[in-house]
Amino acid sequence: MQDEPIDPFNGDPTDPAAELDDLNEDAESEPLTEEERQDVLEDLSDLEIYQALLSPTGIRGLVIECEDCHEPHYFDWDLLRGNLRHLLTSGRPRVHEPAYDPDPDHYVTWEYARGYADGVHDTLTEGSDDETP
Repeated sequence: MQDEPIDPFNGDPTDPAAELDDLNEDAESEPLTEEERQDVLEDLSDLEIYQALLSPTGIRGLVIECEDCHEPHYFDWDLLRGNLRHLLTSGRPRVHEPAYDPDPDHYVTWEYARGYADGVHDTLTEGSDDETP
């Protein structure tokens, strides 16, 4: 007796899921380059700053325009952090789906978050520039 269900496409050359095995093998054989790893580490560092600055204003995470489906994907801070860490350790992104009924008013783009952080930084350093002899 077998515990798992029998694969109806086992050995079938027209198996629609056969290409998925090839994708997994390709992704595992190509780890992130040192430059890609550095980019992900910088994204994780930036994410911490963005969350610290934007969470108190009611922002729950970031919205990213998906290159594959051309739909906006809404990520809470922890989910995005987890996805970046997964990319760092596995070398490939997680499978994703659009969030269920998110409120777009609670999410901003990376560009907005970066601009917001730059504005806060400039405001904080502005006063110290005036006092320098």
